[in-house]
Amino acid sequence: MTWLQLAYVHLATVFPCLLIGAWLLARPKGTPVHRTLGRIYVVLMIATALVTLAMPAQVGPQLLGHLGYIHLFSVLVLVSIPLAVRGARRGSIRTHRGHMLGVYFGGILIAGGFALMPGRLLHGWLFR
Repeated sequence: MTWLQLAYVHLATVFPCLLIGAWLLARPKGTPVHRTLGRIYVVLMIATALVTLAMPAQVGPQLLGHLGYIHLFSVLVLVSIPLAVRGARRGSIRTHRGHMLGVYFGGILIAGGFALMPGRLLHGWLFR
């Protein structure tokens, strides 16, 4: 897959997470709908994190000729999601909430903010 194709797949997985995550944050917790959408959200977030790790950094310094600082958000997601799921299954709602907030704000909003910076593909698509 080319870098551009990976970017399209990434957007197709992360954009629904932006919407689903906002809905999950705003609506009552623990309901069947929350659990179902949460499962969808988790699968999409893991998919988007894996896709981004396949995308070489295009802006800024690279580690090992591939990874950039923005890839740290992918690692955040891949570590936090299993911990959040484990927390929910064990009844530790505080742990679950903390990790899921970190994933949403760090993995989507902050990383998305970096993706909107000049020189990045998304910035070019939206602001040129």
